[in-house]
Amino acid sequence: MRVIRQIVARRKFVCGLFAAGLLVSSVPVKAAGEFPFDQGLLLDAAPMKPGKRMPMLTVAPDGNASLDLWCKTVTAHVELSDAAIKIEPGALPEALPEMMGTGQCTPQRMQADQDLLAAVAQITGWRNQGSVLVLEGPMTLKFKPATN
Repeated sequence: MRVIRQIVARRKFVCGLFAAGLLVSSVPVKAAGEFPFDQGLLLDAAPMKPGKRMPMLTVAPDGNASLDLWCKTVTAHVELSDAAIKIEPGALPEALPEMMGTGQCTPQRMQADQDLLAAVAQITGWRNQGSVLVLEGPMTLKFKPATN
């Protein structure tokens, strides 16, 4: 009789654990260390005049990325693992974007494009800090979700 009670008790315990596991696994939870794929992420920096354009990074789950700089846009390829990341940006295009107004791409903004591109190419680590993506390397870059 005692053996039967132990078997029944174990069976209830196992069934309870299984049910709890199903319940927990059906609730969508975003892991704290999950990379923010397919989100427009704005560089956390002071605006640069003239113009309102801010650098933005968007990374697809397949590793293809777009990096809108202060003036120009480049494509990139991103490889990431737990806390490591490697970003291989493409070359800066010669032409300016069609939607840039006259005088928006000053020499200062063009130099900032080159500096940011060089910094991104040296990034080696990433982490989430709340809703902010922190990219670490010789220079730390913070990107926050676009709100528009």
